[in-house]
Amino acid sequence: MKTIYQADENYPEKLKNIYAPPAKLYLLGDEKILNMPSIAIIGCRQASDYGKRVAFSFAYELAKKGIVIISGLARGIDTYSHLGAVKANGKTVAVLGSGFGNIYPPENKGLCKEIIQKGGAIITEYEMQAKPEKEHFPVRNRLISGLSNGVLVVEAKEKSGTLITVDYALEQGKEVFIIPGNITSNNSYGTNDLIKQGAKLVTSIQDILEELN
Repeated sequence: MKTIYQADENYPEKLKNIYAPPAKLYLLGDEKILNMPSIAIIGCRQASDYGKRVAFSFAYELAKKGIVIISGLARGIDTYSHLGAVKANGKTVAVLGSGFGNIYPPENKGLCKEIIQKGGAIITEYEMQAKPEKEHFPVRNRLISGLSNGVLVVEAKEKSGTLITVDYALEQGKEVFIIPGNITSNNSYGTNDLIKQGAKLVTSIQDILEELN
């Protein structure tokens, strides 16, 4: 485990200008990827099959292009985003809402090992034994958007934690990309509403790469 302090040269450049940057980060894996071009992929924990497929394929294709995939290791969209990047032999960063001694959800411990083996990283601002407390996750979300060059939302309910990350992204001046959803699905309420508000609708990775360039 490495500890990176705010004053260190290898402290992620993208986090220096966000609101309340963490004084220190704990990291497993390769810290250099924290400064590479990246996209955060976020969405519902109770993801639909459609959402899981889209998260996996976008992460896979973006990772193949050398884009680092950032997400929060949660069940659902986050997990499938990390899996897509790993399957592509690409780099992905999991930002935890707990300490390394309490990986959450526990069934993703194996995925964490795979992420590191493929040259990715696991990071947290929480001490080793910190539990995955409910209040940690909204705070953690500022790092998911902060580390990224843009945020892709795959599915979000009306009152979703995903929308907290979107608010951070907008505050940080990041581009927000939205996958359109089925209008009869609760999982699409938040995403389709963001499109109505002017977020960028995307249907292929080309839509994202054009903005990044």
